[in-house]
Amino acid sequence: MTSNTDPAERAARIRHMFGQIAPRYDLTNRLMTGGLDLAWRREAVRGLHLPPGAIVLDLGCGTGDLAREVMRQVPKVRVVAADFTLPMLLLGQRRTFPHPPAWCAADALALPFTTETFDALVCAFLLRNVADLPQTLREMARVLKTGGQIAILETTRPTPHPLRPLRDALMFRMIPWIGGVLTGKREAYEYLAHSSAGFLSAPQLATALEAAGFSDVRFVYKMMGTIAIHWGHT
Repeated sequence: MTSNTDPAERAARIRHMFGQIAPRYDLTNRLMTGGLDLAWRREAVRGLHLPPGAIVLDLGCGTGDLAREVMRQVPKVRVVAADFTLPMLLLGQRRTFPHPPAWCAADALALPFTTETFDALVCAFLLRNVADLPQTLREMARVLKTGGQIAILETTRPTPHPLRPLRDALMFRMIPWIGGVLTGKREAYEYLAHSSAGFLSAPQLATALEAAGFSDVRFVYKMMGTIAIHWGHT
């Protein structure tokens, strides 16, 4: 996503916005997707084929939905759950996990981890919000071990679809309305719709991942072409 906003100003605005909607963020996700976001997370993790005891970074973890799914599928996995929105991290720490992840306040543009730390990195609904996408992807590649895997669940620029009128009504009317009712912050969910429409297409994100050093990148579409799951490895 391109923007004329100063990167630091944009980051502060995004952090504040997600902090405001944090208390009902998970509930709103369930209602907006009819619960499908949980199925997408399951599919994203299944595509990784992680060995027992793997070390995984959930970047932009929110309250930990994806971290929990990694723990559910991978025996003895160790998960670091990182986000730059403190209210999300605090809410996540109150939730029940198979075993507690290591919670970490971190900026995706400058991760506080040494090179080649993780066996895998997962993220959900992060990349369209970052101020510098190429830098974020480079940081993701840096902290992964050689042969490390990624799974990215993200909104994508919508593809042509026979149900486009229904899809557009969902994105630009229904989702902002639901978000506004549940959180009182309709503008945050208007941002979701418009930032998704302005983000990269799934093929463009695949190309960006390859430019950052990832290989064997593949993806699938979900929800009438508005969501994509990407996988790849370093």
